[in-house]
Amino acid sequence: IVINKKKTKTRIKAQTASLTQKQKRHVAALVLARGGSKGIPLKNIKKLAGVPLLAWVLRAAADAEMFDSVWVSTDHDEIENVAKSWGAKVHRRSPEVSRDCSTSLETIQEFLRNNTDVDVVCNIQATSPCLHPSHLKGALKKILEDGYDSVFSVVRRHQFRWKEVKKGSVECTQPLNLDPAKRPRRQDWDGELYENGSFYISTRDLILNEGRLQGGKVGYHEMEAEHSVDIDVDIDWPVAEQRVRRYGYFGRGVSLMFCKVSGCLTDGRVSLSASGEDTVSIHYKDTTGIGMLKKDDVEVVLLISRDDLVTQSLADKLKKVTGCEVMLVEEDPLKDLQSVVRKKKMDWKDVAFMGNETADASCLKLAGLSAVPADACKDASDAAKYTCRLLGGAGAVKEFAEHVLLQKQKAKSQMKQDRIDRNNF
Repeated sequence: IVINKKKTKTRIKAQTASLTQKQKRHVAALVLARGGSKGIPLKNIKKLAGVPLLAWVLRAAADAEMFDSVWVSTDHDEIENVAKSWGAKVHRRSPEVSRDCSTSLETIQEFLRNNTDVDVVCNIQATSPCLHPSHLKGALKKILEDGYDSVFSVVRRHQFRWKEVKKGSVECTQPLNLDPAKRPRRQDWDGELYENGSFYISTRDLILNEGRLQGGKVGYHEMEAEHSVDIDVDIDWPVAEQRVRRYGYFGRGVSLMFCKVSGCLTDGRVSLSASGEDTVSIHYKDTTGIGMLKKDDVEVVLLISRDDLVTQSLADKLKKVTGCEVMLVEEDPLKDLQSVVRKKKMDWKDVAFMGNETADASCLKLAGLSAVPADACKDASDAAKYTCRLLGGAGAVKEFAEHVLLQKQKAKSQMKQDRIDRNNF
């Protein structure tokens, strides 16, 4: 056997170069979120189960860990602020692609012309709040590893279709996908695949040069029916809220929570006693919520501003009552907390933060989970990922604690489910 080493080396080099080229492709997630929704005004940032609608898919995209960048294309300031608070970049679309008659394709084409480094774009529908990272991972592998040019999401439906008969016509309807004489049972019929609109992944060349989202070597990713949720009009909202609480993606869960004392654990008021002593009050619900977090191995650190001399004087009592570490921070707590997060070798995605002031906005944006009481200032509310129904000092901390624990429980359940191979059943 004669081996031509030179040809073998050349072939290996070419294969390596090809693989490297594939690996270098910039893959971007893009969510289209126009401000002029007709069915539900500013639908894309309306709170669904306490979280902006847009945020459900942004969290799934970020945790898929397969995108080089995550973007929101919008024409609205409030949507831009929410997108940035969830870590997304913003493509400020032009008026030409922000009209009622503008198509998704036109908007994506404009995005690609403005971002020449993007090779593959995944257009994710903002109104699909039950999207999971596993859905995106499975579909992206077909593009990046199997050589597909476009992949889109579908759902399997078991619905019999009949031909429409126009009003006034004497024509009779006809079955389109069944034989009435041999009507199958649901369990004996595989059903049909329908686009559910959750996402469309396409190459740059297909979108710009051929002017379409589906073409070339086309594939699909099948999503479970419980994850195929779409919100279009008001009556869809309560159904979607129930579905997302049960089947939505709640993130990875957190193991550390920072909570501002003044305005969150307390209502911010200072009472003067007859003896001249200053006092603050803490609601028993909130101490219960802290206890729930600690029981589930979430470390809680209470934050007191260095300028808050009254609360500082009660630091030892707070530590005794709650069993938590009490930490003094500057007005803007970010610098102090950055060092804590680094010391614990954690990522901000693994951290929860509760604040209520403008100075807390940077931490609220960074944290994987963040919340404000119902009476927080607007800047803080805009930066937070969750807005409590209750006021500071009146149960808001417990409400957020329950939200954190629900997220953690869902995350554990989803990690377990991801390990299950459905083909074995």
